[in-house]
Amino acid sequence: MQDKMVRIGVFYDGNYFLHVSNFYNYDHPRKKRVSISGLHEFIRNQIAEEERTDVRLCQIVDAHYFRGRLNAQEAAQRGDTLYWDRVFDDILMSVGVTTHYLPVKSIFGRREEKGIDVWLALEAYEQAFYKRFDVIVLIASDGDYVPLVRKLNTIGTRVMVLSWDFEYTTEAGKRMITRTSQDLLEEVSYPIAMHEIIDNRLKRNDPLINNIFVQTESRKQPIIVEEIDEDTKISEVLSLKNGFGFIKYPNNNLFFHYSSVVDSDFNDLKEGDRVSFVVGKNDDGQNIATNVKVLEPSDTVPVDEEEYL
Repeated sequence: MQDKMVRIGVFYDGNYFLHVSNFYNYDHPRKKRVSISGLHEFIRNQIAEEERTDVRLCQIVDAHYFRGRLNAQEAAQRGDTLYWDRVFDDILMSVGVTTHYLPVKSIFGRREEKGIDVWLALEAYEQAFYKRFDVIVLIASDGDYVPLVRKLNTIGTRVMVLSWDFEYTTEAGKRMITRTSQDLLEEVSYPIAMHEIIDNRLKRNDPLINNIFVQTESRKQPIIVEEIDEDTKISEVLSLKNGFGFIKYPNNNLFFHYSSVVDSDFNDLKEGDRVSFVVGKNDDGQNIATNVKVLEPSDTVPVDEEEYL
């Protein structure tokens, strides 16, 4: 019995996972996104510890990601959305995660996910029943999943919940708080407080925790951004797509739309062009580049290279 394989199924509430990843990328001192592959490795090790078995016998045999997303027409109007959706789809596919999407619906002018939590619960229970998972891992925080956990308990499937509790203040001064349902945590076999584990073990430079975050190349050259004045910056065009592009800017490259290019045609831009721009905000409060202008070599502000050595 000690040599029996522990079969693991992982189920993501995609909107919650994105919220957590955004927190670590923008508001946590780590300033990196959560890595799917790194998180899966942590899950295997954590279950091996809880089940008191060898990590080699703990295998994720199924993983599913559920989220509502914009339809094609709305996504196309937002420029970068379709591209980044496909980038994330590629990441999920590369680590064997099956995606499940429902269209986001507008209700009284607000975009809302409808039915995703029900779909996740039904799929998780069905998969656990037919595939005989030993442990199901929920990356979710909503108390609506309590009935699912109770059903899983009746068929002998142990449930682990990865929970994050955190708070931060937006640039507008609004305090945002995320808490996992206490009712949910009380029902599961293995409640794992990820915020505590990450903060405590990062201090010890634990490689398993370090790998939970997306790794960047250590030899990557620093991005040098010059300043014309307090508002106007200078950097390089990183990439160009159909009607939009990205400008090199720490810590996240800045998106810009063709309509933000002034005094020249977007189609004349080339990757590597030096441009001036102003950092603005889109409707979601994310930084973007506006008033993008191609610079002649004589327009570039001299840079003291010794400052970057």
